[in-house]
Amino acid sequence: MSIKQHLKPIAGVFASAGLALSLVACGGSGQAASSSNGSGSNASSDNVITVGASPSPHAEILNAVADELKADGYELKVVEYNDYVQPNVALSDGSLDANYFQHKPYLDNYNQEDGTDLASAAAIHFEPMGLYAGKSSDIKNVPDGAKIAVPSDATNEARALLLLQDQGVIKLKDGAGLEATANDIAENPHNIQLVEVEAAAVPRSLQDADFAVINGNYALSAGLDTSKTLASEGADSEAAQTYANIVAVRKGEEDSPKTKALVKALTSDTAKKFIEDQYKGSVIPVF
Repeated sequence: MSIKQHLKPIAGVFASAGLALSLVACGGSGQAASSSNGSGSNASSDNVITVGASPSPHAEILNAVADELKADGYELKVVEYNDYVQPNVALSDGSLDANYFQHKPYLDNYNQEDGTDLASAAAIHFEPMGLYAGKSSDIKNVPDGAKIAVPSDATNEARALLLLQDQGVIKLKDGAGLEATANDIAENPHNIQLVEVEAAAVPRSLQDADFAVINGNYALSAGLDTSKTLASEGADSEAAQTYANIVAVRKGEEDSPKTKALVKALTSDTAKKFIEDQYKGSVIPVF
């Protein structure tokens, strides 16, 4: 489907086709899983910590701290998933000791929908949305009628709208916050038009739009130079406080020896340096 088929003025009816709580920090779809640090489907021996993760950046960050865990007497086994459901299924049924791919609102929604009792053990990182140049490059001089590609799901579009507001492109109604929709736009001086695209496809829409607001993980997957964003969500933003990616465990195991060791490794200086050096602002440590 072409970009024109997705185009609609922001004064029109806003249609949210995606999940209300779309993941900020995991790409891909389907239910395939693969092991990147060994195989095996059960979280078993006392000295092995089996963690489910999306491939980038989560599995990469985990593998970067494997030696930290080894120093504490644990072998790390990372099982990679390319969907948003199976890592929680595997954690619930005991196949994993923990998973690392989601933010707290998604976990809360999953628990409510599936009757599970999973818990957050620690917040590790945030993947800020970035504003990228397309046909236009000066966000301070937005062309009248500019087309701006944004994720079509409710949560990520709200974040995109807040970022556009921070740059003075639009103004939202007071209190709209992370539940903002296009209907909450109070001022639109440049008569911009939103191009609503499924989050993973926004990078492909960049060439046809004036600007695009893209999730950090999808920018990485698309090979975009994340150091060249025109603007991005800050580490102290409302989105960062809400959508930090977490280590999830079964309730009651937040303070188990394995969980403590995993959290210690993921909040170590090694982890922080790896995140900062590897992702250069497209992934931000929150510890």
